[in-house]
Amino acid sequence: MAARIEHLVTSGQFTLDGGTWDVDNNVWLVGDDHEVVVIDAAHDADAIAEAVGDRRLSAIVCTHAHNDHIDAAPALAERSGAPIWLHPDDLPLWKQTHPDRLPDHWLADGQIIEAAGADLRVLHTPGHAPGAVCLYGPGLGTVFTGDTLFAGGPGATGRSFSHFPTIIDSIRDRLLALPPDTVVRTGHGDSTTIGAEAPHLQEWIARGH
Repeated sequence: MAARIEHLVTSGQFTLDGGTWDVDNNVWLVGDDHEVVVIDAAHDADAIAEAVGDRRLSAIVCTHAHNDHIDAAPALAERSGAPIWLHPDDLPLWKQTHPDRLPDHWLADGQIIEAAGADLRVLHTPGHAPGAVCLYGPGLGTVFTGDTLFAGGPGATGRSFSHFPTIIDSIRDRLLALPPDTVVRTGHGDSTTIGAEAPHLQEWIARGH
C-alpha cells in the first residue's frame, strides 16, 4: 500500500520575544493504514492522536522548534511511544518551550526518514530558525517546508534566532533546486509548488524581509 499524505489544521498561539499571536498550524501525516509519521505536532495532541487512529506512530518530526510547531510533541510522544526528532541547532528554541524534556533523536542533513515505504529526505534549511529543516519526498512529489517557504515567499526572519540572508540561501540552494512540479506543503496556510515560487526569488531579495 502506497504512502499517502493527510492534513490537519490545529489552532493555538505562537510566542517569541515577549509577543504572542493566535495561529493556525498545518500538521502533516505521511503513512498508510498501518503506520504513520507526524510532521509538526502543533497545539492539540488529542486531535493529532485521533488522526493517527490505531496506526503505529513511528516518528514525530519537527521542522523547527518554535513553540507553535512543537507544543504538543511531548504529550503525543508520551501517549504513542513515538520518538521526537529535531535538528540540534534548534535546541535553544526547544528549551524555551520544553526545558525538562529533550527530543529523542537529532535530525541531520541528508538523513532519510522512512514513512510507510516513502522516503523523506531531511534538508537543513536554516534562516527562519537555525535548525529549520524541510522534508523532501521525491516519491510523493512533495516537500514539507515548515516555515521556510510559503505560498508567496520566505518565512519570517524578524525575530530572535532568524536571519534573512540565510533563509534566502536555503531556499535558493536547497528548495528551488527541486523539480518545479514539487508540491510545497507549508507550516501555515495554503500549499504551492516550487515552480510557482521560483520566479519570485529576486523580488523577495529586493524586499529584504
